Amino acid sequence: MYITRRKTRQIKVGKVKIGGDAPISVQSMTTTDTRDVKATVEQICQLEQAGCEIIRVAVPDMEAVAALPKIKAQMTAPLIADIHFDHRLALKAAEVVDCVRINPGNIGAWWKTAEVVKAVNDHGIPIRVGVNGGSLERHLLEKYGYPTAEALAESALNAVHALEDVGFTNMKVSLKASDVHMAVDAYWLFSQQSNYPLHIGITEAGTVQTGAVKSAIGLGWLLSHGIGDTLRVSLAADPVEEVKVGFEILKSLELRHRGINVIACPTCGRVEIDVVRMANELEKRLGHIKTPLNVSVLGCVVNGIGEGKEADIGIAGGEGVGILFKKGKLVSKVPIEELTNRLIEEVELLAKEREAEEANEGSPAAAANGEQGEQRAALTNQQRQQPPSSGREIPVLPNKR
Repeated sequence: MYITRRKTRQIKVGKVKIGGDAPISVQSMTTTDTRDVKATVEQICQLEQAGCEIIRVAVPDMEAVAALPKIKAQMTAPLIADIHFDHRLALKAAEVVDCVRINPGNIGAWWKTAEVVKAVNDHGIPIRVGVNGGSLERHLLEKYGYPTAEALAESALNAVHALEDVGFTNMKVSLKASDVHMAVDAYWLFSQQSNYPLHIGITEAGTVQTGAVKSAIGLGWLLSHGIGDTLRVSLAADPVEEVKVGFEILKSLELRHRGINVIACPTCGRVEIDVVRMANELEKRLGHIKTPLNVSVLGCVVNGIGEGKEADIGIAGGEGVGILFKKGKLVSKVPIEELTNRLIEEVELLAKEREAEEANEGSPAAAANGEQGEQRAALTNQQRQQPPSSGREIPVLPNKR
C-alpha cells in the first residue's frame, strides 16, 4: 500500500515544521506538576531521549506559567502550553512557549480568544485549536443531543472560521474523542472541508496495551488515508511509552523510519532459546539508536536465516549454539550465553557504519540522523476519499458558524 498525504498548510512549532511535506511529528505531554520545574525537566529529558519532537505541559494557574521560562531554558524540543478555562494564562504563556493550545469549548467568550490571538501574533507563534468530545460547546450538545463526530467537526470549523475572520491562519487543529469511530469520523469530516494541519489522536485511549491497540487502529486508519500531520498516543502510562508507540505506528506504515525494528518469531515448541527475553532486552538496550535498522531474533536454526533474510542483522539459535547473520548471510556461530551481547555489539557497530556512510554521502537522511524518515507515494483519489466504515453518511457542515 502506498500513501499520499493530504495536502495541508504548513506551520512551525519552534523548529519543527508541521503540515505540507514535513515528516509526521511525534509528540507527548508531561505528567508532572508543571510548577515542579525539576521533575518536569527530568521527564522532558526522558521524552527527548526517546525521540519526542514536541512536548506539551499543563498550565493550570499563574504559578505554572511562572515556571515555563525555567523549563524552556532546559529543553531542546519545542514547548506547548496547554490552556483551559482561563485565557489570561495563554496571554502570559505566549511570551515563552512555541505554541498555545486552547479549547473553544471551555475558553469562554469570543473576546477572550481574540486577546489570545493578538498575544500569539505578537510573539509569532501558532495556536492549536483543540476540540474534545468531553468539552463541546453547550449549543452543539443541544443541537446534536450528545457528542458526535459531526459536533466535533462543526466545533472545530466554527473556531477556524472565527480565527480566519480576524485574519489568523497560523494554527493546527485536533478533534479528539475516546471513541475510535467518533474520532476517525470527525477527523475525516474536517479534512474534507479544511486544509489546516491536523494533530491526530485518540484521547483517553487507556493503558499501554489497550491504548496502543485503540491508537493503532484509529491513527492507522487516518494515516493510511493521508490524514494527520502530527500525533500523540494518549496512554495512562509513562509518556515515554506514548512516544514509542507513536513511532511504531508510523514505522509500521513506512511513514517514518527511526531506530530499531525488532523482528521476533512468536516462538513454538521447537524453540531452544529464550526469544521473548532476548527481543525485549534488545529493544530496551538499543533504544538509544536512531539509525533505522531491522534486527531479527528467531528461534529456529533451520529456518532462521531464510525467515530473517530481509533483516539488516539478526540471530537464530538452537541446540546450544546461535548463528549471527547479516542480510541473510551467515557471519559466525556464537555460544548461546554470549548471543545477546554479541548481537548488541554488532548492531551498535552497524549503526555507526550507516551513520558514517550517510554523512559521507551528504544525504538529507544523514542530516536528520535517521529521524526525518521517508514518505511513500500514491493512493488514488478514489481510495483517499473513501469514507470511514461506520456505515453512515457524513454530512457537509456549514462554512460559517
